[in-house]
Amino acid sequence: EGAAPAGGIFVGINDAVKVAMKARDSERLSALRGIKSALQAATKVANVEVLPDEDCIPILRKLAKQRAESIEAFSEAGRDEMADGERFELSIIEEYLPSLADEATTRKWIEEAVAESGADNAGKLMGMLMKNHKDEMDGALAKK
Repeated sequence: EGAAPAGGIFVGINDAVKVAMKARDSERLSALRGIKSALQAATKVANVEVLPDEDCIPILRKLAKQRAESIEAFSEAGRDEMADGERFELSIIEEYLPSLADEATTRKWIEEAVAESGADNAGKLMGMLMKNHKDEMDGALAKK
């Protein structure tokens, strides 16, 4: 469970599905199957057997973002039981995602990018930041 084993995220999720099946943990199994389905679709598009971690991470980030948006929508609509289900799925997705940089690190990267480029245009700056630190940084945090 948790961070991806030697085979990477893709293999780790497949293994976790098997463990959840054996443990009869239907809630976890459902969340893992959703993740596996998204990754499986990407393997078909890429025409590969196993998706490398660098391809899995953006897919997981997208799934996490979808869950966060759903949680917000369900909470605003007063559908707390639905929001709780999405929160659970989000927690499973986050087990497989590398952690994002904290605010202090993000600020340092922003200062470095400004010093490096002299860019005062926020769009150009964000473009540089995302190019250099795409999988390490929360874009929403950087926008602040």
